[in-house]
Amino acid sequence: MPAKGKHRRQRTNPITRGIVAAGTGGAALAIPLIGATGAHAAEQAAAPWVAHTAQAAAAPQTAKQAATAKTVTTYSVTAGDYLAKIAETQKVSGGWQKLYADNREAVGDNPSLIHPGLKLTIGAKAKAEAAPKKAAPKAAEPKKAEPKKAAPAPAKPAPKADTTANEPAAQSNASGYTAPVDGAATTTAYRAAGGSWSSGYHTGVDFAASSGTTVKAVGPGTVVSAGWAGSYGNEVVIKHDDGQYSQYAHLSSLSVSAGQSVGGGDQIGLSGSTGNSTGPHLHFEIRTGPSYGSDVDPLAYLREHGVSL
Repeated sequence: MPAKGKHRRQRTNPITRGIVAAGTGGAALAIPLIGATGAHAAEQAAAPWVAHTAQAAAAPQTAKQAATAKTVTTYSVTAGDYLAKIAETQKVSGGWQKLYADNREAVGDNPSLIHPGLKLTIGAKAKAEAAPKKAAPKAAEPKKAEPKKAAPAPAKPAPKADTTANEPAAQSNASGYTAPVDGAATTTAYRAAGGSWSSGYHTGVDFAASSGTTVKAVGPGTVVSAGWAGSYGNEVVIKHDDGQYSQYAHLSSLSVSAGQSVGGGDQIGLSGSTGNSTGPHLHFEIRTGPSYGSDVDPLAYLREHGVSL
């Protein structure tokens, strides 16, 4: 019997002793000596390292996503816009062709036919068109001995292809002038009186043309303006080599921009019903100056330049 008042010495677990002894030689084996509270503290101490590692692993993907988000924007088409203008103002690398290629599904088959409110994506395919991964080079295969072939007979020269079928149809007469739309009849005549016009009379002539009909420059010259013009809607004004100006109004879309040189028969836009218009048609004027109020008879001008109407 142990003496009263003395406590029994607690026996030391041999496994624990072994761990303690080993712990003096290597810190990795000291972990089993930590109790429940100590183990919890160790987990907490390790937590920041684990979190830091997870954040570091996720950081490159987050940065990549942020970079992609910054390069992709959405542009809403406004009145007077056309792809070349949008590509220039939005600094699209590759010009309007790249902008059209990226938005082909939204725009449709005709890049000239866009409308206000259409959403265009800028830089949508920048990441997709990044440098493609190079395929691993194939191991060189040993060349097989090929039987000797007889020398081939000299090839006969191929006959010259007839390219006349691929040549565009003549767009203008010998003077370089043409009608603004093909085969269209005139509707409202020049100088027709009425209260529909602020001047009290029609300052041009109207050609019947459904929306989307190709509108052409009537002669060679330089585009003075191309864009929105109030009651005229989308319009183009061209200064011709003879000093006169032609105007094309109510267009649904524009294919040219100010400062651009055009030839007779070149497409400058598509007909429509923008601005103060009762329906699709082309309003056409000839002017002695670039602005409203300097109009002259447009049909007489075209006839003087050899255009039959």
